[in-house]
Amino acid sequence: MFKKILFATNASPACDAAAKIAFEFAEKYKSELILFHVFAEPSHGSGAFVTDYVTGEKEEVGSDYGEWVKEEMKNTYDPLIKKHGEPGYETIVGIPSIEILRYARKNKVDCIIMGAHARQDDPAAARFRGIVGTTMQKVALWAKCPVLIISRPCETCFWYFNQIVFGTDFSKASMAAFKFAYKMADHIGCKLHLFHALNIETSQAGVTPGQKSIEGHIKEARAKMERLYVSQMEDFDNYEISVWEGVPYVELLKFARETSGDLIVMAHHTKEVEMEDAVMGSTMEQVVLRSACPVASVSKSDKL
Repeated sequence: MFKKILFATNASPACDAAAKIAFEFAEKYKSELILFHVFAEPSHGSGAFVTDYVTGEKEEVGSDYGEWVKEEMKNTYDPLIKKHGEPGYETIVGIPSIEILRYARKNKVDCIIMGAHARQDDPAAARFRGIVGTTMQKVALWAKCPVLIISRPCETCFWYFNQIVFGTDFSKASMAAFKFAYKMADHIGCKLHLFHALNIETSQAGVTPGQKSIEGHIKEARAKMERLYVSQMEDFDNYEISVWEGVPYVELLKFARETSGDLIVMAHHTKEVEMEDAVMGSTMEQVVLRSACPVASVSKSDKL
C-alpha cells in the first residue's frame, strides 16, 4: 500500500515512539523507508556555519559533518535497524518543513511519519497544550500525502492496524480524510469506525440544547454519514457509525480508547479557507497531543 515512507526525525528521544512505528510500518508493508534529518539551518553570513537544531551550537558544515550526522542516526536507531532492516538515509541543511515537503514531493513519498513535537514534555503538564511543533503543522498542511503523527508509544497497535477511527465534522476537508481511512481499512481488511461528535458547547444565546433536540441532531448526523460516506464504500460492510455528544476532541479520544482504536484519521483543518490561511484545528491539535495511538492528518487527496 505504501511504496515509500519518509520518517522525519531529529534523532532526539522525542522521536522514539514515531521511530518504532516507522520501522514496523515499513516492514509490514514492505516499504522503502527513508530516515530524513534536517540537521541545521544555513546562516545569513558566509554560509560556512549552521546552527544545529539539537544542540543550539554553531557548527562548521562540510562533507564530513553530513556523514557524521548519518552515523549518529545509525547509532541512535541501531536496535530498530537490527530488528527491521536497514533504511535509507538523507541529511540536509535547511528549514525542516521546507526540506521535508520538497523531498517528499520530488521522490513521490506515499506517507510521512513524524512526532508531534521535538521536545520531551510531560503530556499531563499544563504547558503541554499548544506545543504542537510548527514543523509538523506546516508539513501536515502542505503535504500531498497523508502524514502519520505520533506523540507517544502506541498501546493498542497490533501489527498496524485493526480498528481505524475516522473523525469527521462533515467539512469539505474531511472528505480526503475519509477516502484515506476507507481505502486503508478496505486494503487491510480491518474495521472502520465512522465517528462524529455533536458539539454541545455550541449553543444559541447561551442556552444548552435539550435532550430531544440533541437526539434529533444525532439522528440527522447518522443519516448524513450514510449519505456522504457509506454510499461510497460499495460492498465494504465492516464499518460502524457512531455519533456522540460532547466536546469533540474529548469524545473522539474516549471513543478511540473504548474501541481499542489503533489509528485515528482526521482532516488537518475544517474551516473552508484558502490553504495559505489554514491552521491546524483545535480538535485535531488536542487529539494529536493526547492520543494513545497514531493520528493521520490528511489535507489533500493527491496521493491516496
